[in-house]
Amino acid sequence: MNEAQRAKIVFKILNKFYPKVKVPLNSRNTFTLLISVLLSAQCTDLNVNNVTKNIYPKYNRPEHFVKLGRKRIEKLIRRIGIFRIKSKSIYNLSKTLIKNYNGKVPKTFKELENLPGVGHKTASVVMAQGFGHPAFPVDTHIHRLAQRWGLTSGKSVIQTEEDLKRIFNKKYWNKLHLQIIFYGREYCKARECYGLTCKICTSCYPDRKKPIKTKKA
Repeated sequence: MNEAQRAKIVFKILNKFYPKVKVPLNSRNTFTLLISVLLSAQCTDLNVNNVTKNIYPKYNRPEHFVKLGRKRIEKLIRRIGIFRIKSKSIYNLSKTLIKNYNGKVPKTFKELENLPGVGHKTASVVMAQGFGHPAFPVDTHIHRLAQRWGLTSGKSVIQTEEDLKRIFNKKYWNKLHLQIIFYGREYCKARECYGLTCKICTSCYPDRKKPIKTKKA
């Protein structure tokens, strides 16, 4: 079975299991989406949503977070991993948005990635989910799954993103990245499937007998 055939299997199964997908992080606007994505690093979406549900009704603009200051932001997000680093990023990017973009979230990859605490993956999520721009955000989980399913050689998340963009039609990127995340969480878990038990793994590699070792991002 070649790469194109495996891609068709993956696409078919994901659309069968998740015909509709919902953005997992709750937000009120593009700015709060950006904050939630930043907070989600090394943290579950559920934890982020549980914390931000008490923040966003009152604080949902860059001006709000600049006025709060770093220490008060820390107190608001202290239940989230590496909250001190994240509070610094939130405070500084809020100041940058006010100073350089009139308080608006920029709509280009370059401008987003120049914001404090914002990397390519975070920028990709905001471009896809906030602005509807075709993007394929790849985190360590998607990187692992793409290797298991034979869609990438697994050298890096950058390589995986390039491979997935090459394999799948651009109009499906935004939905696919969410479908892969949901499927991985439910059926192809890191310490349960090992490339041997889920529907996609067994369909793409019916003769696989040994657990596949994936390369870390």
